[in-house]
Amino acid sequence: MLMRMTHRFRWLVVAIAVLSTPAGLRPSAQSAGPDRSAHVVLISLDGFTARALADPALPLPTLRRLAKDGATAKVMTPANPTVTWANHTSIISGVTPAKHGVIFNGLLVHEPGMPPKVEPWRDKAEMVHAPTLYDLAHAKGLTTAQVDWVAIWNAPTVTWEFRERPDPANPISREMVAARLVPQDDVDNFSSRNIVLRDRIWTDAAAHIITAHKPNLMMFHLLTLDSMQHRYGPDTLAAQETMAHLDAQVADIVEAVRRAGILDQTTFVIVSDHGFKRVKRLINPNVALAKAGLVQVTDDKATHADAWIVPEGGSALAYVTVPDADGAKLAQVRSAVAGLEGVDKVVEPADYASYGLPVPTVSDQMGPLFITAKPGYAFTAALGNALVTDATEGSFGAHGYVASDPELGAIFIASGRGIKAGVTLDSVRNIDVAPTLARLLGLELSNADGTVLTAILSGR
Repeated sequence: MLMRMTHRFRWLVVAIAVLSTPAGLRPSAQSAGPDRSAHVVLISLDGFTARALADPALPLPTLRRLAKDGATAKVMTPANPTVTWANHTSIISGVTPAKHGVIFNGLLVHEPGMPPKVEPWRDKAEMVHAPTLYDLAHAKGLTTAQVDWVAIWNAPTVTWEFRERPDPANPISREMVAARLVPQDDVDNFSSRNIVLRDRIWTDAAAHIITAHKPNLMMFHLLTLDSMQHRYGPDTLAAQETMAHLDAQVADIVEAVRRAGILDQTTFVIVSDHGFKRVKRLINPNVALAKAGLVQVTDDKATHADAWIVPEGGSALAYVTVPDADGAKLAQVRSAVAGLEGVDKVVEPADYASYGLPVPTVSDQMGPLFITAKPGYAFTAALGNALVTDATEGSFGAHGYVASDPELGAIFIASGRGIKAGVTLDSVRNIDVAPTLARLLGLELSNADGTVLTAILSGR
C-alpha cells in the first residue's frame, strides 16, 4: 500500500512540475505537437529603425512597456536586399532570400529585349520557395491570419485575411462592413485611399480578427512609416510623429487581445523589416546604359533594352535581356556602371553567398550584377540625360542598402506569454524570428537557418 502511494506521489510531483511550466515551452513541447492554447501576434512596423527605438525622447509608451515587461534586442539584422517583401519573407520563413527566393516587392517578370517588371499581385506559391511558419502552423491544425502581410497572395494556409488590397467578397471584409468597422466604399476603393487611412483600416481589421476569431498566429504589417520616410527622410519630425502614431496602433492590438480574453495566452512580437538612410543624390544607371547603346529610348520611355538595371533604393540589380553567350553585353553593363558617381561596389555572383543572395543560375529573380550605393545616394529607374540628380521631396529616404549597415538595423521586441522579463540582447537576426515563434506555438521549423532565441524564453 505504501509503495503504491509513493508511486502515485511521484507522478503527482511530475504532473505539477509539467503544468507549472509555460505551455508551449515544456521540454517535450516539440514532440508533444502544437499548442492550441497558444497565440502569437507578430506585428511589423515597416521601416522602424533600431536607433529610433533607442531614442528616449520619442513618445513610445506601448513599445517601451512591452520591451520592459519582456525582451528586446538592441538591433535586428535584416537580410539582403533590405526591401520589404524579401525581409518579411525571411522573418516568417527563417531563411534568407538565397533559399526563399523573394528579391523584390513582387515577382520580377522578364520579356526578351524589354526592361524586366516587378509584378506584386502574384501567387505566394510562385514567389516563396521555402516553407513558412504559417504553412507549418496550418499543417499542424493551428489557425492563421494575416493583415497586409506580403508575398502571401492566395496562400491556402491562411485561415483569415484582410489583404494589402482587400477583396470586398472576403469574409473578413464582409464582417467588418456588417459591423460598421469600415465603410463599403473604403473597401471597394481601398487602393485610392491615403496610406494613413489604410493603416487605420488594417489595424481595425487585425483587431477584429483577433476578437472574433482568436487565431493562433496573427501576422500584421503597417506601412505609413515607410511612406513617410521615403518622402521626407528618416529622423525627421514627420517620421517621429508617425512612430508615435504607430505606438498607439500597437496599443489598439494589445487591447483587442485583452477584449478577446486571451491576453495571458498571447505573445506579442514587434519587428521591422529594415531601417532607413537619408538620400541626397539619385543615381540613374539606365541613363548610362542608354548612353552605351544598350537601351533605346523614345519620349523618355525604353522601347528596347539589351540590358536593364532594376533599382532597390540603396542597391540595384543588372540584367541582360537578350542572348549574351560571350558575355559582351554584360561587360558593357559592368563598364557603364562601375564609374558612376555614387556607386560603391559592383558585386559578382561568386560573392552572392556572402550577402545571402541566390545566384542567377538558381533563381531568375537575380541578375548577374548586384550594385550597391554609397551613403547619401540611391538608385532610380529614371531615363533622360542626367546620370545623377539631386534628391527631391518624395525621395529623401531609402532602404535597400547592404544589411550590415548600422542604419539599416531593425527592431525586435517580444513580450507576454513564454517570454522572460527584462532581457536585452545585443543583436538578433530576422531569420531567428520564425523558429522562435514556432517554439512558442509548440512547433519546430526544421528547415530554418535561424535559431531559436532561447535566451528570451521562460521555462528554459
